[in-house]
Amino acid sequence: MDFLKSLKIAAAGMRAQSGRMRVISENIANADSTSRTPGGDPYRRKIPTFKSFFDREIQANTVKMARIQEDKSDFRTRFEPGHPAANAQGYVKMPNVNSLIEITDMQEAQRTYQANLNVITATRRMVSRTLEILRA
Repeated sequence: MDFLKSLKIAAAGMRAQSGRMRVISENIANADSTSRTPGGDPYRRKIPTFKSFFDREIQANTVKMARIQEDKSDFRTRFEPGHPAANAQGYVKMPNVNSLIEITDMQEAQRTYQANLNVITATRRMVSRTLEILRA
């Protein structure tokens, strides 16, 4: 596999994981966001998806972020009769975001991003050493 192909594949992986971390960050930031209207729906968790595609320029499969889907799971409810978003029974719908899951997903995305960065770093080192050998 040539060096340029390695760099482009790893860069595509980094872009995909960067987008994933952006979506996860939005989920975490809105974990306690409620509706502005009584009984309304709060923030709904977003789920990033990926797709593999063939890059004709480098003749290899790479990955990119696809559609961002909404999590269709039920909202949590909390009894807070004085809250502006409370329904007639006094319950407030809370986002379907589980911070523990989001943090775990974030750690996985960070590790994958770092792995791709390590590929780029190793490839740059190999190119540098190859040039040194050719100069000698």
